[in-house]
Amino acid sequence: MFDRLQSVEDRYDRLNELLSDPEIINDSKKLREYSKEQADIQETVQAYRQYKEAKSQLQDAKAMLDEKLDADMREMVKEEVNELEEQIEQLEERLKILLIPKDPNDDKNVIIEIRGAAGGEEAALFAGTLYRMYSRYAESQGWKTEVMDANETGLGGFKEISFMITGQGAYSKLKFENGAHRVQRVPETESGGRIHTSTATVACLPEVEEFDIEINDKDIRFDTFASSGAGGQSVNTTMSAVRLTHIPTGIVATSQDERSQHKNKDKAMKILRARIYDKFQQEAQAEYDQVRKSAVGTGDRSERIRTYNYPQNRVTDHRIGLTIQKLDQIIEGKLEEVIEALILEDQAQRLENASNE
Repeated sequence: MFDRLQSVEDRYDRLNELLSDPEIINDSKKLREYSKEQADIQETVQAYRQYKEAKSQLQDAKAMLDEKLDADMREMVKEEVNELEEQIEQLEERLKILLIPKDPNDDKNVIIEIRGAAGGEEAALFAGTLYRMYSRYAESQGWKTEVMDANETGLGGFKEISFMITGQGAYSKLKFENGAHRVQRVPETESGGRIHTSTATVACLPEVEEFDIEINDKDIRFDTFASSGAGGQSVNTTMSAVRLTHIPTGIVATSQDERSQHKNKDKAMKILRARIYDKFQQEAQAEYDQVRKSAVGTGDRSERIRTYNYPQNRVTDHRIGLTIQKLDQIIEGKLEEVIEALILEDQAQRLENASNE
């Protein structure tokens, strides 16, 4: 482990030199590449340097214990030794986690797609509940939410909605939301007071830059149509809504949220790039899962991952066996407890996988 850490520190120092090189400064592609690489390993290098400093201090403190000291001084040094040993142990655990290969998409913005599934109008209303939950969570993190495309129902739900959350590390926090979300509640559409079960699916895709994936313009079919809102009424009579079809994969992306065709095309292109990239990622994940299944995973979108039980104010994440009696807070966007538990479980699993290799 420490050979790897020393290699990381040496690479960090080399990157500092490269980023001061006028030739690199004038090459925007290399400058961006090296700056990102340095940022990705900075936390690891800082922790490793703290570790080395603590080890040096511990060596000095233990050497002092071999000298003639009065009782009070000896007690102080012993206390310092205990504190340093505890600090070193904590830093070792942190360094193990930092050395786990990082998901290259973690720092990216995220495109979230929610679709009402089983349950008709109630499923569409639940999709709206999930959209508001993620929007409020994003707001609490200081992130920006932008609707990319939406198919709204007459009662204020969504058959489907795609939106982007822009903020540092947004994908790393929300990527485990992939899957089927189940709700148990008395529907707003139900007068008899019976509890219904409905589902909505959530897909979280990293925003993909043009240089992340190559898409040939001639492989995209461009269509326009009139935007429509809830109940099918026309939002405007101009052909501003856009549909893009990637011919080789058959993947389609639409956007009709803006009145400008140009803006809708830009949004649809972002969705299309993310979906094509996700297709390749999913295929790679399927191959990986044949070898080793992650405890949390970001794979199977049909997997039921979470239940929201309104009568009991309960949320259960089935992947990690987490149950919290705070549904009223969670649907208001207070997702930190759930998200942190999922991240910790994923780190533990990847740490175990790394130790077995």
